[in-house]
Amino acid sequence: MSARGAADDVEKLRKALAAEHAALFAYGILGARTSGTLRARISAAFDEHRASRDQLRAYITARGGKPAEPDASYALPFLPSGAALAVKLAVHLESGVMAAYLELVAAQDAALRRYAALAMQEAVARSYAFQPAQPAAFPGMPAPATPPPASPSPAQSGG
Repeated sequence: MSARGAADDVEKLRKALAAEHAALFAYGILGARTSGTLRARISAAFDEHRASRDQLRAYITARGGKPAEPDASYALPFLPSGAALAVKLAVHLESGVMAAYLELVAAQDAALRRYAALAMQEAVARSYAFQPAQPAAFPGMPAPATPPPASPSPAQSGG
């Protein structure tokens, strides 16, 4: 791999790390504003993002880069005032993380591409786990046609 390719990979890693820092900040807020099973799922997501953050820091350091430190605060699109908004924010966070890893999929290093693809899958899975409605079995496929209502039998129609 060229020096330029390695530098590009480090920059992509740094962007993914920045997304993980932002997700950790927001999940911390969500954890403080939720309870019950939702809080347990948010806590699990927080732990998963913390592990990803640590892995990204290790990748950056191993490539001679300096990992970015988290900002003191991050702007959130809204503050959740209830469970529905907490879920909406969690789904939004996972979309942002997925987008950051999408860029990393174009890394020069094949191991980083694989890591990024798996991280994207995890973000999508977390996103769907937060949403109350489950995805279609085959997303993108048209919905099956509903059968026409059954004709009344001769006994029902009085004939």
